[in-house]
Amino acid sequence: MKYTQLGRAGLKVSRLVLGTMNFGPQTDEATSHGIMDAALDAGLNFVDTANVYGWGENKGRTEEIIGSWFAKGGGRRDKTVLATKVFGNMAAHGDAWPNHDRLSAVNIRRAVEASLKRLQTDYIDLYQFHHIDRPTPFEEIWQAIEVLIKQGKILYAGSSNFPGYKIAQANEIAGRHGGMGLISEQCLYNLAERRAEMEVIPAARDYGLGVIPWSPLHGGLLGGVLKKDAEGKRRRDGRSASALENTKVREQVQAYEDLLDKHGLEPGETALAWLLTRPGVTGPIVGPRTQAQLDSALRAVELELSEELLASLDEIFPGPGPSPEAFAW
Repeated sequence: MKYTQLGRAGLKVSRLVLGTMNFGPQTDEATSHGIMDAALDAGLNFVDTANVYGWGENKGRTEEIIGSWFAKGGGRRDKTVLATKVFGNMAAHGDAWPNHDRLSAVNIRRAVEASLKRLQTDYIDLYQFHHIDRPTPFEEIWQAIEVLIKQGKILYAGSSNFPGYKIAQANEIAGRHGGMGLISEQCLYNLAERRAEMEVIPAARDYGLGVIPWSPLHGGLLGGVLKKDAEGKRRRDGRSASALENTKVREQVQAYEDLLDKHGLEPGETALAWLLTRPGVTGPIVGPRTQAQLDSALRAVELELSEELLASLDEIFPGPGPSPEAFAW
């Protein structure tokens, strides 16, 4: 497994991130534990989750599955860089109780204690703000985070789904108060969705944040969806089903699959490998439901893409171009 540094922090992480969103809703506890063991054995040390994963009445279930895995011992916790998130409403049955969501100091304090209990650990390596909270000032957010850092309950803070200007604002305010600020941004970024290249990734790079792309296969669209459809193997849900109704998107995906077939490459592995060539990217989040999906993702780390192939991929899925020169004013 290849490793890199997470932004400007001294944290060394694998170039793939094990996403756990499917643990609980689609993958049972025993299978989830097997996937985490296999990932750790392969050197994948970066695990990402969120307090709301499990969803609905099962919110928190994913963190519980990770916690029971840590409880098995064997150095699992010490070998793992653990990331979770705060923002979503965690009140029972989804009741919208005041102060049970967002980024107020009181909810951050409540949420981190609950996550630590579910995760069966005494600290979180990377505590991420799942979304921006416009009404709550960053002065309050950072004050709460600094208390948790001093208590040893979290080590670093990161963002998720932040626009570029919020990354800048968060770090400027943290800097004025002597804090380290954000060290990472988790954003939607893949071959078919490259808008992050306009502002989010430039802001992240300027402020020394590592970029952690989520949905690297764009809801399955980049995972060989047309070939699977022809073979009767495609799942009929997710973003890919509706996206393929767009003629232009279908043509792009067909050209993508044809190109990779010509080179003897797997679409999903190529999409992950492409992200690993992008400036500023720490590693994409993969969310395997099965051991076979994990094995495929691990192969992508060793895949080398030629300059000719990268140029062809740019032709099929052109990005917005360099910023700010390519902005449409």
